[in-house]
Amino acid sequence: MSLPVAILAGGLATRLRPFTEHLPKALMDVAGKPFAVRQLELLRRRGIEHVVFCLGYRGSMVQEALGDGSRWGIDVRYSYDGDRLLGTGGALRNALPLLGGRFLVLYGDSYLECDYAAVECAFLASGRLGLMTVHRNEDRWDTSNVLYRDGAIIRYDKRERDPAMRHIDYGLGALDARAFDPYPQGTVVDLAEVYQDLLGRGELAGFEVQERFYEIGSPDGLAETIRYFTDKE
Repeated sequence: MSLPVAILAGGLATRLRPFTEHLPKALMDVAGKPFAVRQLELLRRRGIEHVVFCLGYRGSMVQEALGDGSRWGIDVRYSYDGDRLLGTGGALRNALPLLGGRFLVLYGDSYLECDYAAVECAFLASGRLGLMTVHRNEDRWDTSNVLYRDGAIIRYDKRERDPAMRHIDYGLGALDARAFDPYPQGTVVDLAEVYQDLLGRGELAGFEVQERFYEIGSPDGLAETIRYFTDKE
């Protein structure tokens, strides 16, 4: 693996209050370990060597807890939104000096046991500015939001769903820094908007993964993820 991974962990996590009133979501205890530690351990097993956390709300607590990542054999660095939250896309735009020309990105509340090397290879082979991984969800784990057909993303919309949508944005993507050229430094923009813009320009590749996802973005998701690790360990 050669590409770094950006982890988007700057949100307010309002759905998990009161647990996150004094603690960032990344440090939520999941079966005896902070969730961010669970992510780093997984990424190291998948061959990842460099991680950049994009932080906002109580971000200094995350940096204090994880340090330079040497405990997990990963080089960990940090990018902060600053005085205002920039959104997931704006946070990535802000972190480009640490990420370089190409990188993978995942959400700070997602645990994704897929083949990261295969995702990287598919992205590089596509020649496009972005790649979104998708999972055939059938509304099981969350509401499907991707129309994916014959290896291509036809439509992606998190707000206006189409009954024909069977897949979901899995939570892992790959991006070229040039995907952010339309957004000036400091722009508040969501990653979903960046994906939609890329799709409209024919610059978004798709890659289907079979492994289901786990997440801690909601109370139900957190409980299910805790059960998963409790049963596993």
